[in-house]
Amino acid sequence: MRTLTFALAGSLALAAVVRAQQPAPQTTPNKAAAQQPAAPQTPAAKPADKPADKAAEKPADKPADKTPEAAPPPPQETYTYQALGRRDPFLNLLGTGRDTGTATRRGEGPASMTTAEVSVRGVLQSRGALVAMITGPDGKTYVVHQGDKLADGNIKSITPQGLIVIQEVNDPLSLVKQREVTKLLRALEVAK
Repeated sequence: MRTLTFALAGSLALAAVVRAQQPAPQTTPNKAAAQQPAAPQTPAAKPADKPADKAAEKPADKPADKTPEAAPPPPQETYTYQALGRRDPFLNLLGTGRDTGTATRRGEGPASMTTAEVSVRGVLQSRGALVAMITGPDGKTYVVHQGDKLADGNIKSITPQGLIVIQEVNDPLSLVKQREVTKLLRALEVAK
């Protein structure tokens, strides 16, 4: 009995929903004319007025045909940060590994290389003095003499075994400001 009641109630509810979704029945022209009061008769329009009447009727038809358009979206604002002497909060504090400041140009040739970057390739005797052939990090070979400058020191002397360089120490906590570094020939470094 309960299931019959629920089935009957469900079908009634479904019928009510279907009935609400159906369009209202349209009235016939005769009924519509009977419900509306009669409009006053106007004299016939002149031929010159007919184009104006047609133009007036067309705009009235178009709004009914068109669907309302959505308003255009507002323009998106772009944010620009003005530093005014402050650091940019959007930049990485750890850095990218590259120096973002102005690049310091150390020079060209042996004067642009540090003592750690130099490798002695050979020692030659020229005009009674010893000269050394060194290779830098760029893979090029250079000839250096006693007294030539490197980026972090000077060549003190050249021996048959290699170079002796006076290196300037850039450690502010160190009491020693210069140290003597011996750069041996590459063949002697491998033998050790």
